[in-house]
Amino acid sequence: MSLVTFNFESQYLGNNHTVGIILPDKPRGITPAEFYGSGKKYKVLWLLHGTYGDYSDWIRKSMIELYACEHDLIVVMPSALNSNYANWPEFLTGFNMYDYFFEELMPIVYNWFPVSDKREDNFIAGLSMGGRGTSVLAFNHPEKFAGAAVLSATPSDLYEMKAAGGNMWERMSRSVVNFGGDEEAFLSSYQNSFRQLKKHFDAGDQLPRLLFACGEGDGLYPSYLEFKDKAQKMGLEAEWFTVPKLKHEWRFWDIAIQKALEVFGFENPDAGNPF
Repeated sequence: MSLVTFNFESQYLGNNHTVGIILPDKPRGITPAEFYGSGKKYKVLWLLHGTYGDYSDWIRKSMIELYACEHDLIVVMPSALNSNYANWPEFLTGFNMYDYFFEELMPIVYNWFPVSDKREDNFIAGLSMGGRGTSVLAFNHPEKFAGAAVLSATPSDLYEMKAAGGNMWERMSRSVVNFGGDEEAFLSSYQNSFRQLKKHFDAGDQLPRLLFACGEGDGLYPSYLEFKDKAQKMGLEAEWFTVPKLKHEWRFWDIAIQKALEVFGFENPDAGNPF
């Protein structure tokens, strides 16, 4: 594959910002003019990192480049700091990751790279914080994605989190300042990813193909099982994937992203350049 490290000044993030992009490589046997001049638009996987990470995590710690190569797939990996893929207008000059994704990153990728903007060609996945980000982005805008894989995370129900209290709600409730100090506005906002999912489900909207995955040795596994039970009682159609003993770790995420590609319909591992 071809690996692009793309750096630009982002309007929505208020600073220079780096994105990693895996692009299909020219197969041997055809000319550069034929390949680069074909006008082909490729399917794309928007791939999100976890807390403390950046765009390079998936490249350095998984075999995503190989999987993208096999399936003739473009992979876009933005850097999100520890933003939870939410807007933080009070951070420095403003770090509005949620708006950036839809209003800046997608237009750049669709118009400057050979990427299809059709719903059926767009997929999203992420691990841990990136799994929560996947829930937020995909369940607020299911019309943009044909598939979504939430790895080692579950959609947040902020009302339940508030009722339970504890460290997680204390940390999440700091976001209230981003909603004018209005707690109810925060609770009903785009960050309440489970409520957004349920809203679209109840309305009969077309949802992406869904995968929820968690290692059985992960400290989040009990929460995963609770969410699975709630989702199945709701009637949500999804794939559920676990691996015994594996924890919150790259051994699991490398396996899980392969499962995600399978769920998304990438069934031919010889579609792309094998070299």
